Amino acid sequence: MQRIGVIGVGEIGRAIVTGLCDGGGGESPEVFLSPRGARSAAGLSSRHEGVQVCADNQEVVDRSEVVIIAVRAPDRHEALAGLRVADDKTVVNVMAGVANDDLRQLLATEAALVRAIPLPSVRERRSVTVTFPSHPVVDALFERLGGAQPVADEAAFNVFSALTGTLTTHYSYLATLTSWAIGHGVAPADADSYVRSLFQAVGRALSDETRSLHQLAANHETPNGNNERIRTTWFGPANSEALNKALDGLLADL
Repeated sequence: MQRIGVIGVGEIGRAIVTGLCDGGGGESPEVFLSPRGARSAAGLSSRHEGVQVCADNQEVVDRSEVVIIAVRAPDRHEALAGLRVADDKTVVNVMAGVANDDLRQLLATEAALVRAIPLPSVRERRSVTVTFPSHPVVDALFERLGGAQPVADEAAFNVFSALTGTLTTHYSYLATLTSWAIGHGVAPADADSYVRSLFQAVGRALSDETRSLHQLAANHETPNGNNERIRTTWFGPANSEALNKALDGLLADL
């Protein structure tokens, strides 16, 4: 593995480092962390051999072959101002909504720039990461974390980026189901446990790629049954259209 630098040790930065260093198969890389998020960086360094916290972001870049930029998009100008990135580096841009052209202008470098959408589950090496453009070094890195899915252009990349904006809606949906059950007298712990179990089973069914998502839905539904009733009365055409419009609006902003 290459020497990897991570600028921005938030949720995604921590997940990437953990996935690479915590029994991911193969030799663990050398990892150099920015001092931003000092507590998280120190924790990773103490848990994983070969992970070091650098004095500043320039040291991260200088000591690395692959530089992952994982700061919050609004913080990028402050975090990256004046950073010197040699043209032989490979830079992985995981900042949501920041195009490679924008990052290249900010860094003033001819280094290879690759956008990526790693999710927190790269921590367990179970997440497919969308990348653009395809790059052998970056794609190999994310293959180690669960898989890489290169896309043809930045427009397609933005579609996948918009899809990630639905994650907390799914969790909120589950929380609403739990609250409904509690409101009908079910003990909170029992409601929480059952909803988790119910949808963990759904998650396992998703691993069956021989059936489309529409087929999976049909296979879990009987005519005039409970599932069909909730789907047709709650998630009907109007609800579906509202979701499409919300995603279209997010995509336009991206």
